[in-house]
Amino acid sequence: MRLHLVVLAGTALSLSLISCGGKKSKIDSKKEDALAANLDTTVSPGEDFFDYANGGWIKKNPIPGEQSAWGIGNLVIEENLKRLREISEKAAGSGAPKGSAEQKIGDFWTMAMDSAKIESDGLKPIQPWLDKVNAITDIKTLVATVAELKKAGSSTLFSDFVTQDDKNSEIMTYKLWQGGLGLPEREYYFKTDSATVRIREEYVKYIAHILTMAGDEPTAANAAAKNILALETKLAQSSRKLADLRDSYKNYNKMAIADLGKMNASVDWNNFLGITGVKNIDSVIVGQPEFFTALDNVLKKTPVPDWKSYVKFNLISDFSGALPDKFGIAAFNFGKLFSGAKERKPRWKRAIQSSENVMGEMLGQLYVKEFFNENAKKRYEDMVEAVREALKDRIGRLTWMGDSTKQKAYAKLASMKKKVGYPEKWKDFSSMEIGKESYLQNQVSANTWLHNYEINKLGKPVNRDEWDMFPQTYNAYYNSSNNEIVLPAGIFTVPGYRDEELDDATVYGYGGASTIGHEITHGFDDEGRQYDDKGNLVSWWT
Repeated sequence: MRLHLVVLAGTALSLSLISCGGKKSKIDSKKEDALAANLDTTVSPGEDFFDYANGGWIKKNPIPGEQSAWGIGNLVIEENLKRLREISEKAAGSGAPKGSAEQKIGDFWTMAMDSAKIESDGLKPIQPWLDKVNAITDIKTLVATVAELKKAGSSTLFSDFVTQDDKNSEIMTYKLWQGGLGLPEREYYFKTDSATVRIREEYVKYIAHILTMAGDEPTAANAAAKNILALETKLAQSSRKLADLRDSYKNYNKMAIADLGKMNASVDWNNFLGITGVKNIDSVIVGQPEFFTALDNVLKKTPVPDWKSYVKFNLISDFSGALPDKFGIAAFNFGKLFSGAKERKPRWKRAIQSSENVMGEMLGQLYVKEFFNENAKKRYEDMVEAVREALKDRIGRLTWMGDSTKQKAYAKLASMKKKVGYPEKWKDFSSMEIGKESYLQNQVSANTWLHNYEINKLGKPVNRDEWDMFPQTYNAYYNSSNNEIVLPAGIFTVPGYRDEELDDATVYGYGGASTIGHEITHGFDDEGRQYDDKGNLVSWWT
């Protein structure tokens, strides 16, 4: 599955004038069009179309301190954040019965916004987990603790997840993947340019700062931070480069559970899988076997105290937003090296983003009731079909593609499923426990529920109706295993307007059709082309 952020460009205004006819415009002329208002009409579009389309925006809209970029798409994101805030505040004051979506959303919001309680609680909510880390004595207890923390929402050593089998999309399988790195990707550990060297230096300072605030003596924390960077560098050495991760064939290595121990004997795999809840499977897919072989060596040669510091740092860093502000501020200050943002987002925005991370679909149920009705859903479903027909026509006119491949391309395009707006069936969140004990506990409870939900898919038929994105999300994706495009309601938002106020030309131009076409073509790009019409990893190009 691939996720792609779609940023609406200033050129969308001119596109809206020529895209199509259709529904008559209902736009209120008193409302300012976010794109038209930011054209630079002093520039001739024939001489410099970029400045004509974007010049006004650039002059009037310096990048806000809390943002790393600022465009029309950001206006959509901001509008959706405000909508979700209204939903959360309303839920918090509704007095809804325990177990309802409103109660869970409301209590999560209330605890996330209660900064006074978060400060007064200090490390108390996370202390039971820190005690587990402190109790690590050897590799066996290390791996067992890592397994427990993965369920709670803090993942270290490597990545693991439940997904469709690339070569049999009807089956859910368990996959092991390289991971365990604190920097965004492996190259940050090896590049020697001054900017990257500085990032590594700041990373060590950040680790030491987190450990010191958690109670470690400063000198010991600094030494531990250097050791953490060293062990992560060893993991990075055996991690594949990003380009190599795009080859689905090379990253598909199925093996029996019994053979995991031959690849990595340091991990008690039966115990690890038992703790994480994985059962009733006889095989796994290992993305990068060489990584797990190297991990075996790193586990054996790295002192246990270094591993304890590594797990402790990651635990606190992962939950820094639910701890006293000094932890969140430290995480933000380090993150500035990558994001470019100068200011931390206000608490209410961080609270909404946290809520979306763990109960986004629950929020989505309330979102679509208010902001995206069945008429809008039908409108964009019809738009998908129009774009599908256009691509079919284009494939037919290709001179470089043979007839045999064209027939298979037609089949894949015709069977490509569309999911528009919101799911036909919502997840059942009734067993998720959210209360008023602490913000961190709510995060742990929700993460654990989500972990168990995913693990319980093993051994069951693939649910092809499930969504991996939320209705309110300003994004869209193509899922190669399901051969489907997923277009949440949020991607069709036009700043300042409800959908019924917009004519077809406007929604085509503002990104509706361009987003649809963008996602459909992912079924035929360098990754999507490796999968057939049923979502299986099959070579079908001739």
